Amino acid sequence: MRGSLVAGVDRQLQDTYVSLVRLAPSLNLHDPDRLDREANGEVVISRYQFPDSFIQIEELAFYDLPTLATDLQNATTPTMRGQLFKYLRDIQAVSRITIATDPDHPIELTDAQLAALIEAPDGQLKLNLPVRERFRDTPTPMRVLVRLEPLQLKSAALGSDPTLAVTYVARSLGGINNTLTNLQNVLLLLCAIGAVSAGTGAYLLAGQALGPLRLVRRAAERIGGENLTERVPVPATGDEVEALAQALNGMLGRLEQSFEAQRRFTSDASHELRTPVTAISGHASYLLRRTNPTGQQAESLKIIQSESERLTNLIASLLQLARSDSGALVLNRAPIFSGLFLREIARELAPLAQAQQTTLDVSGDDLPFEGDPDRLKQVIINLVGNALKAGARTVTLGSTLDAAGQQMHLSVQDDGPGIPADQLERLFDRFYRLEDSRSRDQGGAGLGLSIAKGIVDAHGGRIWLESDLGQGTTAHVQLPIGNVPVLDDDDVP
Repeated sequence: MRGSLVAGVDRQLQDTYVSLVRLAPSLNLHDPDRLDREANGEVVISRYQFPDSFIQIEELAFYDLPTLATDLQNATTPTMRGQLFKYLRDIQAVSRITIATDPDHPIELTDAQLAALIEAPDGQLKLNLPVRERFRDTPTPMRVLVRLEPLQLKSAALGSDPTLAVTYVARSLGGINNTLTNLQNVLLLLCAIGAVSAGTGAYLLAGQALGPLRLVRRAAERIGGENLTERVPVPATGDEVEALAQALNGMLGRLEQSFEAQRRFTSDASHELRTPVTAISGHASYLLRRTNPTGQQAESLKIIQSESERLTNLIASLLQLARSDSGALVLNRAPIFSGLFLREIARELAPLAQAQQTTLDVSGDDLPFEGDPDRLKQVIINLVGNALKAGARTVTLGSTLDAAGQQMHLSVQDDGPGIPADQLERLFDRFYRLEDSRSRDQGGAGLGLSIAKGIVDAHGGRIWLESDLGQGTTAHVQLPIGNVPVLDDDDVP
């Protein structure tokens, strides 16, 4: 763009130079009073002939172009060249004629530029130079055409011949620079508007395109083992999102069938095992009571009876887990006072704790909340039983209310050996047990915490463990308050 504009200025400079050559004899440029009359504001015809141009003419008297070229060629040393250029500049200064340029600050070429002008085949140079206009204090960037050739400055009718001259014809580059600056600003503005528009459009289009995918993702995040009957929405987009939703629904269907088959097997197997296990236990009890077995026989019968009872408990736990997985765990919700609830559990477990020389403490106020007393009692007893199996000497049952008054927090804290941090979460997995005091030798099947978690989940709560090795373990149960009446202090037992 700049090159095209500068080329247009160069053409205008050539046209101006041609007009100057044609009009120079009639412009009376050698009038000694011309500059004074220009300074006084009088009409000067030369400025009207070239209103947009700045012209400077310097005659090289007593020179012709071949002689000048020969002198430059013969000046083989820097000193000789410097003397030649100084002589030329002295001649130029004496004969200088200006039109619209400042005579006190004329256009001057460097030694290299002047040598290039003399050696140029076409006798011209095109340069970008700062030029001082008349009546201005600062120079203006201009495009300058410099020509070295004979120029007829006086009328031929007076017997005057053309004289070799250096002619400068200049035009301001301000218009080009302003045009390029404005164009650059417009382009930057258009680019900024385009970038913002493209970004906004891309964001809107991406949001519209990803909207169905977000719906599928949110639906998939809601689906777990307890609600496998739900399905993700299938958007009618006809693209990969629709195919993905259909594939997810197919996978959920297969998972539902697999989970349902597993639950049915657990439930059916537990039901089928109850009768033979009960029969085994009954016959072992009958043989112990009605017969006179030997010592070894009696010991074997007692082992059969003990293992039958253990298997009966395991079957009952499996049946409860099957009901919890299928959503058939029925909760009989009722108001519960936390302090009274925990003290009752402590009294029930007191004989077992005393047998192990363990102290059971209860802390916290009587705070009302809603839940199934029997199911929650099973949870707390399971947690206390685990603490006793671990060999704790002190077990503390506590209850607090959160700051918002919306959650009941029950806790079972013991001073046992503690649990490694990497096993805390795994303890809620079915049949998982630690290889320490909570061992198979103490009758645990690894289902107690799984059952407790199922009960707490059915209440809409949360259960977790915190433990430090050598410091003890704290089991936390957080439950929603539920719909409980607001009681006065006198109503609290």
